[in-house]
Amino acid sequence: MRNGDDLEGFDGEASSASMISAASSPYQPTTEPVSQRRGLGGLRCDLDYLRGTLGRLKLAEVLLALTAFICIETIMECSPCEGLYFFEFVSCSALVVTGALLLLFSLNLHTRIPQINWNLTDLVNTGLSTFFFFIASVVLAALNHKTGAEIAAVVFGFLAMAVYAVNTFLAVKKWRVSSRQQSSRQSSDYIRARTESREVVHRPEIQRLDA
Repeated sequence: MRNGDDLEGFDGEASSASMISAASSPYQPTTEPVSQRRGLGGLRCDLDYLRGTLGRLKLAEVLLALTAFICIETIMECSPCEGLYFFEFVSCSALVVTGALLLLFSLNLHTRIPQINWNLTDLVNTGLSTFFFFIASVVLAALNHKTGAEIAAVVFGFLAMAVYAVNTFLAVKKWRVSSRQQSSRQSSDYIRARTESREVVHRPEIQRLDA
């Protein structure tokens, strides 16, 4: 039989062996949060954005662009067709780009790509969409044959232009505010860095320790 000292020594050897095997094992326990390992599995819809002014404008733009695209697609005959083709391209492009931005903003996917200035991206999209919807609607109104589908496409085109114009105005204000905040943050960081460097220069004991 083993006495108490033998058992104690045996337990110590067993615990040491288990620690060594655990350290050498490739299957190590992880403390990584589950939400980070899920990738896109933890997405949630941002209802506050959809209920806000910008979210509602984005929804209205998608619906109006889709309706205008459907109206233009129902036209079977055209002569000349350049105005119709241009309106079709503008409405389809606005629908795809605005729909993608709405998806990114409503699911907060844009926060995972901070390298892109999303305020400026939204501003460029709304500004270009306003301009091209205006041109396409004017051209289609001048070249149409006064059919029901063409008149409906022109009406929805001008409505989409108006909504995009409002969104452009709000996007400009938001972009200016974010630009000011970023510039003030950069200036404060610069001032803090200059202050710290001056403190190091005026304290020679820190230089001797670093040397």
